[in-house]
Amino acid sequence: MISQFFVLSQRGDNIVFRDYRGEVQKGSAEIFFRKVKFWKEDGEEEAPPVFNVDGVNYFHVKVVGLLFVATTRANVSPSLVLELLQRIARVIKDYLGVLNEDSLRKNFVLVYELLDEVIDFGYVQTTSTELLKSYVFNEPLVVDAARLQPMSPAAIFMQGTKRMPGTAVTKSVVANEPGGRKREEIFVDIIEKISVTFSSSGYILTSEIDGTIQMKSYLSGNPEIKLALNEDLSIGRGDYRSSFGSGAVILDDCNFHESVRLDNFDLDRTLTLVPPDGEFPVMNYRMTQEFKPPFRINTLIEEAGALKAEVILKVSAEFPSSVTANTIIVQMPLPKYTTRVNFELEPGALGQTTDFKEANRRLEWALKKTVGGSEHTLRAKLTFSQELHGNITKEAGPVSMTFTIPMYNASRLQVKYLQIAKKSSTYNPYRWVRYVTQANSYVAQLPKSELPTSPQPQFPFDSRVPAIAKPEKPEGPKQLDLPPSHHLPEPALPTLAHEHNSAFLSPPSPLNQSSSS
Repeated sequence: MISQFFVLSQRGDNIVFRDYRGEVQKGSAEIFFRKVKFWKEDGEEEAPPVFNVDGVNYFHVKVVGLLFVATTRANVSPSLVLELLQRIARVIKDYLGVLNEDSLRKNFVLVYELLDEVIDFGYVQTTSTELLKSYVFNEPLVVDAARLQPMSPAAIFMQGTKRMPGTAVTKSVVANEPGGRKREEIFVDIIEKISVTFSSSGYILTSEIDGTIQMKSYLSGNPEIKLALNEDLSIGRGDYRSSFGSGAVILDDCNFHESVRLDNFDLDRTLTLVPPDGEFPVMNYRMTQEFKPPFRINTLIEEAGALKAEVILKVSAEFPSSVTANTIIVQMPLPKYTTRVNFELEPGALGQTTDFKEANRRLEWALKKTVGGSEHTLRAKLTFSQELHGNITKEAGPVSMTFTIPMYNASRLQVKYLQIAKKSSTYNPYRWVRYVTQANSYVAQLPKSELPTSPQPQFPFDSRVPAIAKPEKPEGPKQLDLPPSHHLPEPALPTLAHEHNSAFLSPPSPLNQSSSS
């Protein structure tokens, strides 16, 4: 059970507050925000999702810049409360269409009505959008989607010549279109989060994909839907239907939503379901099969004197040129005695920014966009307050990276077709299938060997100097992947389904006009 629930803005403003049991003091929101903003415990820069202050347990998650917080004095399961906060955010988004500070303030009556139905005296009743429609009767005030930030979730799919409609992820499941009509359409999102660790020699030490197939339905009458995946899809390491070289997709494990029927899944990899209202995960999956990482990170650090050193970072985009990655951020911790950093970008660099975070001695390099097949280089000259002792690479790094790549998935998992049961000969709803890949933990270790001192560092990708010898492959059984020179199968590029009369989504051929009767 929980005592309080509240939502705070990035400035600490209290947008929504509900006290269910009266067991925690009223100033808990201020105490929480002050603790999170100035968190300095355990050497961490950010507050953990769960912590205790004066006998009160605080649980919080951050959703699109908003802090969803629950408090309690009871010893409850942290996983339960954190999942509850995520589901409350999802339910509110289903009703409001857009989840931000403006929409919450404009629809505060609806939000409080939802909270009263979801939680009663601190105990959870339901988080199902479909069930809540029977008890919640307020209509949402729709916020203009054009006011969304450029890199909001609604914007990451706005790429290429064939674009999503502006309301693709900003529609309420209960509000009607202007004129009282409801547009018949369904959205399927394949979202993958990649975790990769590169060794100091450039080999892949660990790699994993956590993926989910999200669905959001605006279909009236809840018709039956058939969603087909790759025919060569295998579940579990012991279920090899075909060899690695043939491009089979091998998932370690997966789970499905309660509405999914698996009658034909083992036969033809088809999922059958009647989608409930709102957004929900059709399938969650995890994959550790070898895949080609979308980015390569190369790093070199050289001492340039007693109080100076030079860092060279190179980022290589190893995905097709037809794909563009957004919001790339490269970070690298520097030695604690670093006092100044001078940056040098490559000639003609556009949409790139650099910064030295003095508070935590961190180098940050941001790239607005990166086209597949391109390479970008950054040189940073470091100045220290004391003379170097030992190997500088022991006190710097590792290099981490975050990014978002729309319409690309590394696992090669594809939605082959999306079939909707026809209610009449004229019934032909819109179908949208979208893909996005994001970095979860993308880390590259720094070279551990001592580098010779020279005024100008020599680097393999610097065309002005000869390349250094190729690193030898590390020995031992810990190596889980192949060297960078080995060409793994290219991920299949997904095709955006955009025509309302399209049922088959297998790329790259046009969508077949077919629906089940």
